[in-house]
Amino acid sequence: MVDAKQMAQMSEKKGFIAALDQSGGSTPGALRLYGIADSAYSGDEEMFRLMHEMRVRIMTAPSFSGDKVIGAILFEKTMDGEAQGKPVPSYLWEDRGVVPFLKVDKGLAAEENGVQLMKPMPDLDILLARAVKKGIFGTKMRSVIANADKAGIAAVVKQQFEVGRQILGHGLIPIIEPEVSIKSPTKQEAEAILRDEITKELDALPSGTKVMLKLTIPTVADFYAPLIAHKAVARVVALSGGYSRAEACEKLSHNHGMIASFSRALTEDLRVTMSDAEFDASLAATIDQIYAGSVTKV
Repeated sequence: MVDAKQMAQMSEKKGFIAALDQSGGSTPGALRLYGIADSAYSGDEEMFRLMHEMRVRIMTAPSFSGDKVIGAILFEKTMDGEAQGKPVPSYLWEDRGVVPFLKVDKGLAAEENGVQLMKPMPDLDILLARAVKKGIFGTKMRSVIANADKAGIAAVVKQQFEVGRQILGHGLIPIIEPEVSIKSPTKQEAEAILRDEITKELDALPSGTKVMLKLTIPTVADFYAPLIAHKAVARVVALSGGYSRAEACEKLSHNHGMIASFSRALTEDLRVTMSDAEFDASLAATIDQIYAGSVTKV
């Protein structure tokens, strides 16, 4: 059963979603940016421990609260971990007022028809059942679109919504994320196809069903306004997609009703060597900038 208070926060409250869901493939780069070299650890277990410490430092910083950060997307190992002696999802909601989400995809398949579908998720029902027990509100899963190939984009959206319905069956709210690469030579054309395909799937959902969408900031401002207004959409959030934080926030400010869900752009100024006061001051400035791009529109 979806928590009504969390649903109201995710649908209506001003703010943005923090994406703290770097997985195995992107973790070394995230640690390097944070100031931890590859040579500082050996093996996945140590790598994930260091990553968890970084995430806990973010989540427990005074500036990280539901006042501006309305949700956070977690990696599976983070969901299973603890912050200040409590399970992370419970800590986020009960202590910080931040709604917890879980990244559920297992990475991307090889590119075909200009897109990368999600790899199979044979154990998804088991993971979703665990997520429900841990107090997770919703999930996130990512595909990538490199070119304006109609068949490829249709396949991405079809897969996203098929898995989305599986997630809805567990009482969780899926964040559907078909990312259009900002490097795509046909980005604007791909966005037009994507909007049409998503609209078809949204129209086919049972009455009263709600999903969220996580999309690349469009080339044309407010291009996704019809999706934002759709009765089946609780919220549309934007990924930073490789833009710098300043550029992503500036582009986002032109898209009414779209809020941020940034990953690298959230952590790009944080360093392991900072004192706690320096760390929180840097994080607070970042949160203020992303919040402004999410709520102040031009």
